[in-house]
Amino acid sequence: MQHSLEESIKEVKAIGAGLIRWLLTLTLAMMLRVPDTLSARFDFGTLSRGNCSLVWPTALVTLLIAFICVRSSVWTRYSAYSYFEVVTICNLIMILVFYLVHLFRLYRVLTCISWPLSELLHYLIGTLLLLIASIVAASKSYSQSGLVAGAIFGFVATFLCLASIWLSYKISCVTQSTDAAV
Repeated sequence: MQHSLEESIKEVKAIGAGLIRWLLTLTLAMMLRVPDTLSARFDFGTLSRGNCSLVWPTALVTLLIAFICVRSSVWTRYSAYSYFEVVTICNLIMILVFYLVHLFRLYRVLTCISWPLSELLHYLIGTLLLLIASIVAASKSYSQSGLVAGAIFGFVATFLCLASIWLSYKISCVTQSTDAAV
């Protein structure tokens, strides 16, 4: 039994809609701290104590939208947009992995990995690659609406990754005084 192209597209849309619905439900449960079976089964305490509890799900949804916008558009430059797709999917997968590690408290079980350092390196490298991919996608879009939207969502995801770095590690550009005031 062979599937036609339209049936395959319908299946992919249904899977994407289900994933977005799941991420939004999880985000709303975290925001509202709804005491249902989902929030009772998972530990939202580690994420809600940090300042970036809403940045991760928002970055996931933004990266998914950027990928879908570029994937469903007509390309003019194959290499530029395939690079954008690879970067957005890799970032989406890695953010989801770190999200699940924090959600299920896997960092307590896998103590051989320095989770804060690996998160920092992922966000620094991933944000830089996402910024480069968004600039390239924006410069090659030629006013095609899907490609422009994908590039804009790429820039928004870059901003969200920078916000996550800033909020998670409290990176400060302000020099601190060495005087000890008593």
